[in-house]
Amino acid sequence: MSKSNTKVELYLQIKWNEKSVQLSDVLKREKIHSCLISKDNTLLLQYYKNNKSEKKLHKINSCTKSITSSLIGIAHDQRLIPDFSTPISEYFPTIIRDPDPRKQSITIDHLLTMSAGFNWPEMGEWGGWPPMMHSPNWVKYVLETPLLSSPGESMNYNSGCSQLLSAIIQKITNKSAKQFADQYLFNHLKFNEYIWHEDPQGINIGGFGIHITVQDMHKYGELHLNKGKSGNKQLISERWITYISEPKYLTYEHFGHYGGHWWISETSNEERFYYAMGMGGNYICIAPTKGMVITITNDTYGDTLKPLQIIRSILE
Repeated sequence: MSKSNTKVELYLQIKWNEKSVQLSDVLKREKIHSCLISKDNTLLLQYYKNNKSEKKLHKINSCTKSITSSLIGIAHDQRLIPDFSTPISEYFPTIIRDPDPRKQSITIDHLLTMSAGFNWPEMGEWGGWPPMMHSPNWVKYVLETPLLSSPGESMNYNSGCSQLLSAIIQKITNKSAKQFADQYLFNHLKFNEYIWHEDPQGINIGGFGIHITVQDMHKYGELHLNKGKSGNKQLISERWITYISEPKYLTYEHFGHYGGHWWISETSNEERFYYAMGMGGNYICIAPTKGMVITITNDTYGDTLKPLQIIRSILE
C-alpha cells in the first residue's frame, strides 16, 4: 500500500443525495471513523475522524467471518481439508447421534455459504446478537440447534457456522485460528498488533472476534484484489478467491448475494464487487474490474447500511 496522493485526495467527489460533493465532506457528515481507498494498489485517500481512529484497533465484527474463510482456504490449499463436500461429522462426530439425521449431511461448504439449515434468526429477532454468546460451550450450542431447513436448501445468516469453521481449523492444524493466521497470512502481510477473542473453550471467535487497524484491513483487501498474492508469494490460491466471490444465495436483497463468507453485489453499471461486512458499518470492499479496494470502519449500530451506500457511490 503506497502513500496517499494529496492532490487526488482533494478532488475525490461522489454523487450524494443527488448532488456532486466531496467525499471527505460526506465521510465527515456521516460520522465515518476511517476510510481508505486504493486503485491498482496505490492509495488515493486516507480519511480519519481523528488521530485515535487512525491508530485504533477497530472492532470489525463480522468482517472476521471473511478472515476465517481465508484460513479455511489456506487449509484446503495445504490439503488439510480434502474437499468442501466433506461432512462436518468427520470433525464433530456427536452429530451422528442427533435425532435429526439431516445434520449428518451438513458439509464445510454449507458452513461457508451459511446454508447448513439451522434455525438461527440472527438477522431477525436476535438483532445480530446470537444467544450462543451466553452459552458455556459455543460449538455444542450450534451443533445442537434444530434445523429449520435441509442443508443446501437456503442461506440464513449464521455466526454459528463461522464458529464451527474456526473449531475445524483448530482441529485439523493443532493450532488456534489466530496462530494459523499469524503463520500463513498476517505475518506475511506485516500486520500490526491485533486482538482475536476466544470462546469459553479457547476457540477463536470465527464470526466476530477480531480488533484490528484499518490499515491492516486494507492490506487484507488488497491481497484479494491481487488474487491472493502478496509480493511474489501466493498466500491464498486464486481458485479460492474465485470461489468465495461467486454469488451463491440471495436471501437479503439489500446486501446482495452471499458467497463463501463474503457478500457479492453489483453497481448500477452491473460491475460486480464483493465485500466483508461487520455490524456497525465496517467494510472491506474489492472491486476487481476497477482495481479498487475500499475500507471503512464505523460503529453506528443503528445503520450498518450507510457506509455501503457510500461505497456504491464511490464505485458508480
